[in-house]
Amino acid sequence: MLLEKKNLYHYIFLIIISLMVIFNGGNFNLYIQFNFIIVSIFFLVIVRQKNHLANLKNIILKNRSAFIFYSLFLGFLVFQTIPIPIEWLNVFSPEKYEILSKLEFNGKFHSISLNPIGSYFSLLNYLTLFLYLIIFKTLFYKKKNIFKFYYFLTFAGAFAASVAIYFYLIGNPDFLMIKNIIKSAATGFFINRTVFSCFLILCFFSGIEYLKNIDKYRKEEENNFFNKIYIRFFILLITIGIITSFSRLGNFLFISLIILYILKELFNGNKKSKFFLISLILIVIFDVLILGFYFGSEKLIQRYSFLHSDISSYSLSATEANLTKIYRGTLAKFAFIEFKKFIFFGYGGGGFEYLFKVNFINLTTNYASHAHSDLIEFVGEFGLVGLTLITLSVMSYYTNKKNYLFKNFLLLYLLIFILIFDFSFHVPIIQLLFILLFSINFERSDNFK
Repeated sequence: MLLEKKNLYHYIFLIIISLMVIFNGGNFNLYIQFNFIIVSIFFLVIVRQKNHLANLKNIILKNRSAFIFYSLFLGFLVFQTIPIPIEWLNVFSPEKYEILSKLEFNGKFHSISLNPIGSYFSLLNYLTLFLYLIIFKTLFYKKKNIFKFYYFLTFAGAFAASVAIYFYLIGNPDFLMIKNIIKSAATGFFINRTVFSCFLILCFFSGIEYLKNIDKYRKEEENNFFNKIYIRFFILLITIGIITSFSRLGNFLFISLIILYILKELFNGNKKSKFFLISLILIVIFDVLILGFYFGSEKLIQRYSFLHSDISSYSLSATEANLTKIYRGTLAKFAFIEFKKFIFFGYGGGGFEYLFKVNFINLTTNYASHAHSDLIEFVGEFGLVGLTLITLSVMSYYTNKKNYLFKNFLLLYLLIFILIFDFSFHVPIIQLLFILLFSINFERSDNFK
């Protein structure tokens, strides 16, 4: 009965993640609030079990410093959001105080955040991610549970890719709550094609990790052969989904991730990984042939040219004259300039859009809700104080050398490019998958019994 209850908890957890995938990666305020309520209830149900509560306490004790710094970070987000006396605002955020003065604000209290509502939902999101991680480490502590999670993510990516490909082939019509703005690329359940491609890349990564480790840790399992066939089929669908997203960043990360895996296996010299290496090479060949022959060689060149086009955009200036075509580099430079005005305590989650509108008042219908550089936008939102706290939390977790894994190097590689060149890491499902995948460590997991 206990085993059945554990499996039930696993499936509930995976269903909650599935809902995030279906609803645009959980990237709107109403769902963030719903997600927080559901996950909080689920967390309270789990900690009622003595064995899960004991496991939870053990996790917190082993990562005490990381939890303390993250709790301080959450406290800082609360401080950004709540109203404080206007005199204090002049100390903590002089730029916000100056903006209110120009607007002739007569109130006695106001928050540091430029967008208190957006900061409130941002706080809920980071608290929910915290609960997700605790629940995941409490439930998925055995190797077989980790393989179940990898299998689920690969299947979820294949399903999302299949829906996106079907929508793309019929012209991307609107479906229920899904408003497909982009008609020339596959996006499926997601509004933005780069966010969609980043989600598929993380699912692809999960499938590759499954194939890479399954024979090493589950040699006695009879279902391995069929599971590997299913995983390869899921990866095939994910590959087509990434291709048809036509996201330059997504496709670049996809092919470079495969190349890094191939290089690792070539230098590894392990004969047992021969079939794994062949699978990777076949994916590259399939990828190039499909895009080259079906979509044309021009698309093949364009999809990997994102570095040239994005880096060159940083040479442009952020003036109102060129806002009819806003470049990512322009937005990133503007965000960095504004960050220096909110250097210590930031402008709060969701504040960039307001900051942009305040500085460019003749925008008509053109505006930007993100800086198209997560790194610069996070620095602006948190300021140096918040950034220091979240950095210390992450660094505290990785003080253990057992976390220095090749898979974490690959995840860090993906994360760095996303942080610099896109805003996908502001989407809850992308944040969640990175956090959970970083936390997985086969060597520190319990056995299958």
